[in-house]
Amino acid sequence: MARRPTIKDIARRAGVSESAVSFALNDRPGVSRDTRARIRRVAEELGWQPNSAARALSGERSGAVGLVLARPAHTLGVESFFLQLVSGIQEVLSAARTALLFQVVEDVDAECAVYRRWWAERRVDGVLVVDPRTGDPRPALLAELGLPAVTIGEPGPPAGPPAGLAPSAVPAPSPVSSVRADDAGAMAQVLEHLHGLGHRRIVHIAGLPGLAHTVRRMESLRAEAERRGLGQDRVRSVVTDYSDAEGAAATRRVLAGPRPPTALVYDNDVMAVAGSAVAAELGIPVPHRLSIVAWDDSALCRVTHPRLTALVRDTAGFGRLAAEELLSVLAGGPTGVRESERPRLEPRESTAPAPAHTDA
Repeated sequence: MARRPTIKDIARRAGVSESAVSFALNDRPGVSRDTRARIRRVAEELGWQPNSAARALSGERSGAVGLVLARPAHTLGVESFFLQLVSGIQEVLSAARTALLFQVVEDVDAECAVYRRWWAERRVDGVLVVDPRTGDPRPALLAELGLPAVTIGEPGPPAGPPAGLAPSAVPAPSPVSSVRADDAGAMAQVLEHLHGLGHRRIVHIAGLPGLAHTVRRMESLRAEAERRGLGQDRVRSVVTDYSDAEGAAATRRVLAGPRPPTALVYDNDVMAVAGSAVAAELGIPVPHRLSIVAWDDSALCRVTHPRLTALVRDTAGFGRLAAEELLSVLAGGPTGVRESERPRLEPRESTAPAPAHTDA
């Protein structure tokens, strides 16, 4: 576990007294301009942050946990999944009088920078990590910092050492807890339902391609299709950014092809509703010529006409499970993997038998 830098470390590196460091970092008189600049430069090199001083002396925990979301900001306003997830997390943390520090960033590099800053400032006692990725750099970084973490979702394969750290200097990754949902099993339910209705041309409108759960869903779709003798010319996935705009654009593209699908599976409710609107605009009746399935059920799926067949799961419960696991780890409990309840498919009016006389 990496040790946080102290005022004593800065004083030793800069060749000054600890009181001089305190004066320089707190903008108090008593040191020359050149000395002040040198001390601040050394503090920045060591990764010291002003807020860490008082907590380092007291040894107290911050009473907060962190959640960083590296997603395009424009996709968050209408997506219900994260609202429900955070509500479940907050329910548990509020009861434990623990604050949730939430930040949205552009990418994983920025997310890692936030973790380093929070660690240096002692802003959080641990973090909840969402959207596990393939080649994910975050577990190794959190192990390097010694920052307790719970991954929401099954982690993807690890990446190499954190930037700037030699492979020999990387500690063996400490166990990190995770809570997971059965994405592969859920996709198998969807394909079984559609195949049973006679659909043989199915397109999965997937989310972001680098996410581990996107990869698992795509792999499960491919495996289940192959098991039923359907090749990639009949059953395939296309990736998007989860937004309604990209969901609609992807729908237009696949429906305009020479052999359009008879069923579409969307990775969230927002894209499914957007896709249903595109079908209506193109004069393609749902479900008589096109069946639609949404991955996450929501009020949108239930008020859209026709109501959308969807995978139902307790997303708030998923958040509660993750928060409970992190609090347990912070209290000294063992790490491990906890399973959420398996999503169940609820057929509604948006799925029906495949249209007759189509080229299967």
